[in-house]
Amino acid sequence: MQAALTPSPDAVPPAETSTEEVAVHPANEPLPQPELPAAPATVNNGMDGYLRLQRRMLLSTVCATALAVPLTALWFDLPTAFSLLVGALAGLLYLRLLARSVTRFGVETKGVGKAQLLVPVVLVVAAARLPVLEILPAVLGFLLYKPALIVQAVLDT
Repeated sequence: MQAALTPSPDAVPPAETSTEEVAVHPANEPLPQPELPAAPATVNNGMDGYLRLQRRMLLSTVCATALAVPLTALWFDLPTAFSLLVGALAGLLYLRLLARSVTRFGVETKGVGKAQLLVPVVLVVAAARLPVLEILPAVLGFLLYKPALIVQAVLDT
């Protein structure tokens, strides 16, 4: 008798009946659709952050150049400051070519381009051949992008 009173685990509970009225939607009207959040217009795959970093690096390199060239003109002479400026512009070109090559990596190409490697070579050859340019200030000007890169790395952490 005890077994007949205990429900079996496979038994389905009886459906509850409700006295509430169920709203019926007219057949000729479309069902209301739930509002979904708007999809972003562009897919963010990390490129936004990379482009912001790229702009900050270029801007900080320009700021370092704008600070270093006048100080060099004051401490040394104008040909040295001009050589530093030419080197810094070559460094900016190098950084821009490198960033463009990295942006294309994986999308259009399988490897990073080598065109940016010609910039320091051309700079050193031009400084060696042209009497207006001095080699050491030109190379130091080229390397001005490095402190800007370090500053951006410190600011990002």
